[in-house]
Amino acid sequence: MDGETTRVVAHLDMDAFYASVELLRYPELRGLPVVVGGPRDFAPRVTVDPVSGAMRREFFRLGDYAGRGVITTATYAARDLGVHSAMGLMKAACLAPDAILLPVDFDQYRALSRQFKAAVRALAPLVEDRGIDEIYIDLTALVAARVEAADEAWWCAREVAQQIRAAVREATGLTCSVGLAPNKLLAKIASELDKPDGLTVIAAADVESRIWPLAVRRLHGVGPKADARLASLGIRTIGELARAGQGLLQSAFGARGAAWLHAAARGIDDRPVVTSSAPQSISRELTFDRDLHAVRDRATLTPIFTGLCERVAADLQRKRVRGRTIGIKLRFDDFRTVTRDRTLPASTDDARIIRRVAGACLGQVELTRRIRLLGVRIGSLAPRVERDESGLI
Repeated sequence: MDGETTRVVAHLDMDAFYASVELLRYPELRGLPVVVGGPRDFAPRVTVDPVSGAMRREFFRLGDYAGRGVITTATYAARDLGVHSAMGLMKAACLAPDAILLPVDFDQYRALSRQFKAAVRALAPLVEDRGIDEIYIDLTALVAARVEAADEAWWCAREVAQQIRAAVREATGLTCSVGLAPNKLLAKIASELDKPDGLTVIAAADVESRIWPLAVRRLHGVGPKADARLASLGIRTIGELARAGQGLLQSAFGARGAAWLHAAARGIDDRPVVTSSAPQSISRELTFDRDLHAVRDRATLTPIFTGLCERVAADLQRKRVRGRTIGIKLRFDDFRTVTRDRTLPASTDDARIIRRVAGACLGQVELTRRIRLLGVRIGSLAPRVERDESGLI
């Protein structure tokens, strides 16, 4: 390609991922409001019609649920009813009592996640993994190798993105939305503009017309508190933020925060696509459907606690790492959160050791209140060292 190389970054986001995986399993629910987040005993029941003898599945409704669980995800039909992820299931039941409720199946979600990422890497290997359902892809070199002039870059990038979307659908049967932009910040916003099954391009020249009219909350890094603070300054759109004076922003966010907001509003982001990174810690936690008492509900809590330790150990072994700092997390019925941890002299990925040390951490906490959430964490991670048959490294 002649002239300066155009940087092209893609953000790929699977559409309503958990819910879409469930619709592969239960295609009869397509087009219906479906919520994922129920406990395992809310799995569909298979019944036999007494007249025809045909087998059919019976699904639980959101109105059947009672407890403290939260929604993991929902289909777009459910979202149209005001239901969304992280909403309490009981609150959602008031809005959509007839929505179908399904339990989460993380093993299946992880399997499909690996499949879609493998399909992408087969076409574009420079991938940054951002979780189970989203990735960034650096397409710069791939696009540069295919075009002869800079003004063809975005046309070519769109063509590559179409190939990636088709590969994901072929590998998984699922749809994804892709945003193309000169950087990660804009690509992330772009992928959300035309969901589901969308493909959106935002070049640097499009920032003023496409990005500035959006609410400042669309900038990733602007949370509810920052949004409210900006609103108090009379700033509600990204364009208003871009035109705001540095002094005004510094008074509310400090010099560093103001500089980031000013750059983000103008679509400036120099972060690289990071293709490899080591995890800093691994954790597993569970929010209970009802608050549990450490003594009276011990028979229920003990296998849950052991299971969390075993899942942490399995995650360590799968990622081929070990950890030294083992800790627990408790949230009580008054929403107070307590953590405790201990550091071992040597790293481990052994479930029995993790269980023993986590249990010791638990013994350091006064367990007089009912427990709402229980978690196990291991940090200070290092790669597992393999040894040959002689026992030498």
